Amino acid sequence: MPDLIDDSVFISSDLYDFFQSSLPNIVKGCQWSLLYSTAKHGISLRTLIRRSANTSGPCLLITGDKQGAVFGGLLEAPVKPTVKRKYQGTIQSFVFTTVYGEPRLFRPTGANRYFYLCMNELLAFGGGGHFALCLDGDLLSGNSGPCDTFGNLCLAHDEEFELKNVELWGFTHASRYLTS
Repeated sequence: MPDLIDDSVFISSDLYDFFQSSLPNIVKGCQWSLLYSTAKHGISLRTLIRRSANTSGPCLLITGDKQGAVFGGLLEAPVKPTVKRKYQGTIQSFVFTTVYGEPRLFRPTGANRYFYLCMNELLAFGGGGHFALCLDGDLLSGNSGPCDTFGNLCLAHDEEFELKNVELWGFTHASRYLTS
């Protein structure tokens, strides 16, 4: 995993290869930089939001439940909370999970534009019936269910779950690709 410049609780070589084939072209060949981790930066959505300001492009949220599922989604960055329930994002957004064995990606279906929602007390992906993934403000628990936006199944082992950790990864162009 040559492009990861930090250690991850979640990213195995298989998951890394899965992301390499799933991420937008704009981040292909970029170095992955850990912007936020509950293990390193504390348990706070506000801290995640503040640290996301350290990148200008897309970022990847990776989390997992206590039973071993790894899941998350692609966000635009920096993540900005809104006062009212105002969805953000583009059709580049997606959610993913490993709960069904092999990593599985869910892209927007076109049913709506509820890509992700960020408020001071929650961060959620998708909508239309249920959130695909919703993390509470203390980043200790969340929920997941089928949603119209991504046409996904539950991303975790159970619809309500405790989070194992939360990581937010940003992408930067590596100096090794520059010529002198």
